[in-house]
Amino acid sequence: MDTDTAFEVYAAMRQHGIAGTVTPVTPDDPESTWIVLDAGGQDVTAAALARVAAARAQRAERGFIVTR
Repeated sequence: MDTDTAFEVYAAMRQHGIAGTVTPVTPDDPESTWIVLDAGGQDVTAAALARVAAARAQRAERGFIVTR
């Protein structure tokens, strides 16, 4: 993913409580491809993107309680 997408994914991960670190493949070049790493340093980009997409697809359900 590119830099702009990485920042969007990072924000969504934080908003939905998805663990992981968004980092560039080449640390010295922030314009390089970005990936998501888990706590052990494994690349979990595909899983993180899937979880972000699923979390965004769920809409908050709202309801009203009517009392008499």
